[in-house]
Amino acid sequence: MKKLGKLSLALLLAALSAGAAGQSANLPGVAVNFGQGTNLVDTIEVLLLFTILTMAPAIIILCTSFTRIVVVLSFMRQALGTQNMPPNQLLIGFALFLSIFVMMPTGQSIYRNTIQPYTAKQIDAAQALQGLERDLRVFMEKHVRKADIGLFYDVTNAAAPADVKTVPIHYLIPAFIISELKTAFQIGFLLYIPFIVLDMVVASVLMAMGMMMLPPMLVSMPFKLLLFVLVDGWQLVTGAILRSFNT
Repeated sequence: MKKLGKLSLALLLAALSAGAAGQSANLPGVAVNFGQGTNLVDTIEVLLLFTILTMAPAIIILCTSFTRIVVVLSFMRQALGTQNMPPNQLLIGFALFLSIFVMMPTGQSIYRNTIQPYTAKQIDAAQALQGLERDLRVFMEKHVRKADIGLFYDVTNAAAPADVKTVPIHYLIPAFIISELKTAFQIGFLLYIPFIVLDMVVASVLMAMGMMMLPPMLVSMPFKLLLFVLVDGWQLVTGAILRSFNT
């Protein structure tokens, strides 16, 4: 132990003497560089990419056929009187796959005109975003109402363009959402009518029989389900939703 202590002391004295003599010891160092060896443009492109990815759910919900489909399916469940049947996960999944079916031509156009050239490095990120916007505009311009577009021009006191193709995207998207909600509520109103008539018939029969304490909704629900199954309701509703995008 004494020998080890003397050896350590000798090494420490040697290091101190070397430092006093102006000699540098080979010690590991850490270098920190700010902005050296990196491309700022690439960093901004990555930031924009992550921003678009965070907005992807909103784009899928609001700029496609998903809004109309999920609202109509929700109206259908409320008209039947079934509280959580089908469950929300099933309705959303069904609406998502119906949206994929409706948006398939637009998706193929985006893949062919934007994704493939971008992955092949034939176009840059800015051109890819312009191609994505161009293909989505084709779908939204087909289903947006001119009155809904005019609403935003009236609010901003701006002159409305003569052609919908020249409408800026920040005007087109909210106008498209309003148009989709209006169409979905119109379809939902038509879906409610037969079930309301059935509720009224059941309530009248119960009152005629003197069963006023029995809730009509409780009695009419099995008849609603029977009617919905007999007329193949899911096929009719799905067909009505899909045909509404072809008009």
